[in-house]
Amino acid sequence: MLQCFLRFSKTVTTVPCSLISPINPSFLLFYSSSPNPPPNQRQPSPSPIASPTRVLKLISARSDPLLAEEIFDVAITQPGFRHSYSSFLVLILKLGRSKHFSLVDDLLVCLKSDQYRVTPTLFSYLIKIYAEADLPEKALSVFYKMLEFNVKPLPRHLNRILELLVSHRNFIMPAFDLFKTAHKYGVFPNTKSYNILMGAFCLNGDLSIAYKLFNKMLERDVMPDIESYRILMQGLCRKSQVNRAVDLLEDRLNKGFVPDSLSYSTLLNSLCRKKKLREAYKLLCRMKVKGCNPDIVHYNTVILGFCREGRAMGAVKVLEDMPSNGCLPNLVSYRTLVGGLCDQGMFDEAKKHMEEMLSKRFSSHFSVSHALIKGFCSVGKIDAATEVLGEMLEYREVPHTDTWGTIVPTICEDYETEKMEEILEEVMKIEIKRHKNSRGRHWIGGLLD
Repeated sequence: MLQCFLRFSKTVTTVPCSLISPINPSFLLFYSSSPNPPPNQRQPSPSPIASPTRVLKLISARSDPLLAEEIFDVAITQPGFRHSYSSFLVLILKLGRSKHFSLVDDLLVCLKSDQYRVTPTLFSYLIKIYAEADLPEKALSVFYKMLEFNVKPLPRHLNRILELLVSHRNFIMPAFDLFKTAHKYGVFPNTKSYNILMGAFCLNGDLSIAYKLFNKMLERDVMPDIESYRILMQGLCRKSQVNRAVDLLEDRLNKGFVPDSLSYSTLLNSLCRKKKLREAYKLLCRMKVKGCNPDIVHYNTVILGFCREGRAMGAVKVLEDMPSNGCLPNLVSYRTLVGGLCDQGMFDEAKKHMEEMLSKRFSSHFSVSHALIKGFCSVGKIDAATEVLGEMLEYREVPHTDTWGTIVPTICEDYETEKMEEILEEVMKIEIKRHKNSRGRHWIGGLLD
């Protein structure tokens, strides 16, 4: 039979495993096991009733929330014992995080019936627990539970509950109802409260309600912030009301607000999608004057807008403006521009910018270089196509299989056999990445045989 060993003081007692039962909470609470018991005391004996501090330590030390709850229950049955408020807080956290919500409710009833003085911290914990468990209805009940305990909810409690409610579409109206009635309980919504509701209604497509909330802010002397304006601008742009969004930006500027980077990104993207490229470019130029330096995202947004609309030379102008405004083109800038120029058949201009891109050690995406080489081949400029290929190889850029499939047959038609073999031999000196070019290398090898 397996043997288990229980150690008391310095002596070892051997007992069968079958005789060992789970830890009894009363043993932990009301029995002491002194390391040096008197000679006539070999077994643990009852000690005075455990203190609230000891119970708190025992509850805090238990990893099993149900064992912690059992210790709590055993302690409270002892005559004259009263738990500390901290024990309630710790146990509520343990049970809430393990989703024993009915036991949490029982503890709240106990707190109320025993007339404990409850702090707002408890309700902050509860809101956090229900938010983590994604239980909007339970979080909403916390607001009214605070009132039952005569604890005044704070704006931060209101806002955290609103955030959780509006994250569920079917709880937007309950959130709105709470928002509208909160002042009756002495809780006055602040700027963040309004922003939460405006954002929810904008996402829900209820732009008129969001605007009414914005106007209510001004009526109640609640100052809108940068986020307030951005929320409305994004909502207007989603509804394709870009002109109204620009007007809102102007209003914001006139009132002394400096728009943030994200607000400008939203407007520039919307203007480009509405094909208002002239307005987008003007806005880009005005940003620095108004105190917000355009960054790489703003420039790339406008470059992409011009290229999408077949106005690649406009994109070239934007790219050329960048250094003077303290922003250098990146890989995305060049790839977008070269691709846009190729789409318009402006291969010489595209080649110039690809060379500039490679000289700055930016990697050319195979689709861009392929478009350029294919374009030159299609108009009979084989020398230009091979120059592009040569520059790619020089910078250790690996052409795609489709690129080989385009240029090699053209070389075969255009050059003498000796010259063709010389070019292909040079190509074969470059290590070609297997996952991109295994088929292409096999195909070229077949040509050389």
